[in-house]
Amino acid sequence: MSLVDIDYTPAPAAPIDMLEHVFDANGWAFERSGDEEISTSIKAGWATYQLRALWREDEGVLQIIARADLTASDDRRAAVYETLGLINEQLWMGHFELWSADGTVLFRHATLLDGSEDEDGPDLTLGQAEVLVEAAVDEFERFYPVFQLVLFADHAPADAMAAALLETVGEA
Repeated sequence: MSLVDIDYTPAPAAPIDMLEHVFDANGWAFERSGDEEISTSIKAGWATYQLRALWREDEGVLQIIARADLTASDDRRAAVYETLGLINEQLWMGHFELWSADGTVLFRHATLLDGSEDEDGPDLTLGQAEVLVEAAVDEFERFYPVFQLVLFADHAPADAMAAALLETVGEA
């Protein structure tokens, strides 16, 4: 995924303000709930992802959650948990999880922002905001086919990983 080029680099800003700037610059409709939450939908290659950011100023933590329309039925949850283990051991940042209440597969990442030097609190740069959004969508795009094979084609998790992540050489 590549974000739309932004003609200028804004000064670092409060985390939700900077994410609003990125969403707006990309033409993504968004909903904002005060200074602590913002959400948008991002259409990518495999799915349209619901992206939600939550800011906890007291802890200095910005959490990004991405989800697609992937829900595990009760009889597939064990296979999905195994799949999550295989996927998560390959990730450098963030992780996939299964929301226990409804079986939704989601990607979650938290970032600590240090605002000790700034009396207004921590800021987020444009580059940081872009990386956080891109990482969430890129990781979901990378592993979406694995989840499809496990959830809808009843593949074993290891087989789904091998089939979906097969590297191709060259171009057609």
